[in-house]
Amino acid sequence: MQEGSGLGELGLMNRETLGDRVTAELRNLLVAGRLAPGEKLSLRKVAEAVGVSMMPVREAVSRLAADGALEVLPGRAVRVPVMSLVQFRELTRIRLVVEGFAAEEAARRAGPDDIAGIAAHEAAFRSIASADEPDTPGAVATNRDFHFAVYRASAMPTLVEMIERLWLKAGPILNLDMRAERNRLKGGSAVQAHAALLAALRAGDALAAAEALRADISSAARHIEGTGRLRTED
Repeated sequence: MQEGSGLGELGLMNRETLGDRVTAELRNLLVAGRLAPGEKLSLRKVAEAVGVSMMPVREAVSRLAADGALEVLPGRAVRVPVMSLVQFRELTRIRLVVEGFAAEEAARRAGPDDIAGIAAHEAAFRSIASADEPDTPGAVATNRDFHFAVYRASAMPTLVEMIERLWLKAGPILNLDMRAERNRLKGGSAVQAHAALLAALRAGDALAAAEALRADISSAARHIEGTGRLRTED
């Protein structure tokens, strides 16, 4: 009896791999704050940029829409959700608890290599912020790199995964913090919070690390609310 060939599975495997790849690319853009609230996405342009067909792009959009990171509008248009004030405050409260806990654990567990990596990201962010003409997209991405270097130092992969899901929603809204106003960067509150967090990690002070991290989130949240660009209705 002739055994069944596995060749028919190759197409499915390829589509799944491409779908994962597109999902990862879009997740990175969202988490890094490279996509703004309300921004519409052209699936065709996404496919061209990544070098794939439309099928894996649609699969990626479906996954991210299920996570609430993208929304599909009537007519199959896709956009980054526009967060309401109520939703933003809820997200901020959750981030304060979850990311604050990650900072505590990082202070307890971070090794020399972790600290060195975090310090490099802190220095890079400080350099961008102090420039005469700050590179705001670079600041948003470097801020992400700094935060996730801290979270990975907690040595709790499940916790980091949870935070990544939070940042799928938080990343775009950070556009309203750093991208909207260059003076916000030069004001230095994020720089000060990052420096305080790095110092706490070096000292192994879990409570101070959590306090610095929460101060960073709270300062950004106050500024974002102050822009008046969040929806006031649900």
